Amino acid sequence: MKIVFDFGGVVFRWHPASFLARLWPHRIETLEQGAAAAAVFFQNYGGDWGLFDQGLISADEVVRRIAARTGWPLGEVAAVVRAVPDELMPIPATQVLIRDLRAAGHTLHFLSNMPLPFAEHLRKAYPLHEWFVSGLFSGHVKQIKPSAEMFALAERHFGVPPQELLFLDDHPVNVEAALARDWQAVLFTDPASARRELVSRRLLNA
Repeated sequence: MKIVFDFGGVVFRWHPASFLARLWPHRIETLEQGAAAAAVFFQNYGGDWGLFDQGLISADEVVRRIAARTGWPLGEVAAVVRAVPDELMPIPATQVLIRDLRAAGHTLHFLSNMPLPFAEHLRKAYPLHEWFVSGLFSGHVKQIKPSAEMFALAERHFGVPPQELLFLDDHPVNVEAALARDWQAVLFTDPASARRELVSRRLLNA
């Protein structure tokens, strides 16, 4: 089986509500406020941030656009964008899952919505080539999930029929898009649940 991992929230830590709450304690006091601010800042990964994800605008430009759109100070918005790479730390239990899947003989790929500067950071900071046979970053291919074009690019890049791909992603809309392409797909909530699902599919031993 060819298993495809999303990155943010699956392989690497990414929880925007708590991330913004830590960075902006003067502005955000609760996780609920953090979630509301994250929805405005990242626009559910559409809008300005979606263009950044696709590699269509630069980090400086996304900062300028978010500040202009929200009225938040330019320096505070820039500080958030600068802090994202350090926030993307590997999730230990997912690292173990990757190790176990590789040991079981599965081929692993990744498919990530990731702006170019963050993608380059991850490539330099972590041995992605050891964890995965291949992968696609949205910033490199100028497409983003959940577009059908992104999944079609992935199918060609991985070189296997969609029915042979199992996708792990933490966003329901991306899981639904994968299923619509005849991929197998699992909504990732945490590594333990993902492991149980993989065991139930007989892809790992209990």
